[in-house]
Amino acid sequence: MTARRSLQARLALAYAAGIYAAGVFVLVFVGVSLLSVDAATPKGHPSTVSSGTGPGISLTQLLTGSAVALVVLIPVALALGWFVAGRFLHPLRAITTTAKIISAGDLHRRLDLGEPTDELTELGHTLDDLFARLQASFDAQRHFVANASHELRTPLAGLRTLLEVALADPDADADTLRSACQEALALGEHQERLVRALLVLATSERGISRRDTLDLAQVVEGVLASRRDQAAERGINLAEHLSPAVTAGDPRLLESLVANLIDNAIRHNHANGHVKIATQTSGTQATLTVTNSGPAIPDHQIQRLFQPFQKLAPDRHGRHDGYGLGLAIVNAVTQAHHATLTTNAPPEGGLSIAVQFAHASRPNLQPQKGNR
Repeated sequence: MTARRSLQARLALAYAAGIYAAGVFVLVFVGVSLLSVDAATPKGHPSTVSSGTGPGISLTQLLTGSAVALVVLIPVALALGWFVAGRFLHPLRAITTTAKIISAGDLHRRLDLGEPTDELTELGHTLDDLFARLQASFDAQRHFVANASHELRTPLAGLRTLLEVALADPDADADTLRSACQEALALGEHQERLVRALLVLATSERGISRRDTLDLAQVVEGVLASRRDQAAERGINLAEHLSPAVTAGDPRLLESLVANLIDNAIRHNHANGHVKIATQTSGTQATLTVTNSGPAIPDHQIQRLFQPFQKLAPDRHGRHDGYGLGLAIVNAVTQAHHATLTTNAPPEGGLSIAVQFAHASRPNLQPQKGNR
């Protein structure tokens, strides 16, 4: 007998014992009541219970009927106990069966116990949330491995070719080898930046493990302080309209979201362009908006921007900088914080991205400024 059936059998015996005890109590109560009525009946009146032949039910008949009823009650109580135990264990069986299927590799399955809401369905909902987080974690891992292997293949092949050419040249002097080493270091830095971006993307897709209260305006100020020189070199004007926008989330991921939004706005812009960054609180929402000028973006290409390694830069202004991960990271961080991301591409060009977070107000906790 399996553990599941053993549990049902134990529950069935417990329910049957309760039903049988209730039946015995009812029969004893009825028998004692009838005997009490018979004892209180005046002589000369019809008796309900008698000890011999005559009107009413004899004591022997009462005891015999009670014994037969108790014997019949045994299988009835066991059947009812088995049925009730099976009904109560049905959600647990569904949980066990689905958990086995999920553990075999089908992470898309869910319990979906539905109604009625009780302790077992609450357990099912908790397990569904756990399975969803596990699926997100495994998907993030698979995406990370696939993306990393795909994107690192080209620079690694270039690095190997560079070194092989330098070593195969019999007339290579110190300057030639030094130049090759410098190019190899540049390729190595490129790979390091790419790996860091992939790690941020994988961490964002995995979900958040901490929630701190912070002000988006202060996070934007910290990021802008390290981006003003870059914007000035490209001739881009940075305009900020920062009002308090307090929310709760992972400080490092939120700082990464802000940094990638601003970097994307600066990178995909044109000379003498502008970038406008605004934070505000409206009702229960803390909103961050980044708007930049630049080439026009077709409506059917907007969603593509938020997919990993989908770079429109060569089509938009001929540059190949970036990895195509910035807005993918923004999208992953937004989903991890259950925020709302809205995009708008004006006909005159450029892009406007707004992220709405749930407002968090905790008067005894000072907002934390993101650190880079």
